Amino acid sequence: MSLYDDAVLVLKSYEDQTDLRQAYLDHLAAHPDGMWKSCHAGHVTASALVIDPEQGRVLLTLHKKLRMWLQMGGHCEPEDTSLEAAALREATEESGIPGLTLLPGGPVRLDRHPIPPPCHCHYDVQYTVLAPPGAVQEISDESLDLRWFTYDEVPSVADESVLRLLEATRARL
Repeated sequence: MSLYDDAVLVLKSYEDQTDLRQAYLDHLAAHPDGMWKSCHAGHVTASALVIDPEQGRVLLTLHKKLRMWLQMGGHCEPEDTSLEAAALREATEESGIPGLTLLPGGPVRLDRHPIPPPCHCHYDVQYTVLAPPGAVQEISDESLDLRWFTYDEVPSVADESVLRLLEATRARL
């Protein structure tokens, strides 16, 4: 199955945010290349919130270009076999933590947001991954910083999209 086909199946089975979900599906129907960065009308991305539920904390990255505290994530790559695989790859690469596992149940949220030209929009499919006990992060060259925050600290450092993702994650836990 292609990554495009996986994305369509994942989105069709996602039961929340029905209007936004349909916008994702409409975008993919209109843009067969909508999984890739080269699609300037917008493209699907995959991200993952790294959490340590035992410690009640979240790992955020200080994004190099945007200079904002965000979850791990980014563009799909040709070797990604699924959106889940893309989200897990991004989380592992950007956190440096081996042994991350996806929170069961598929995507936690969808978040469509504008990006600077030449592209116009990211159609982000957001997952949550669980850090193994004793996980130690290692900063990548995509980040200015990488830091654990307690659930209560997140509102003081992150934007609304990260807060909504954390809230949806905690509701699923």
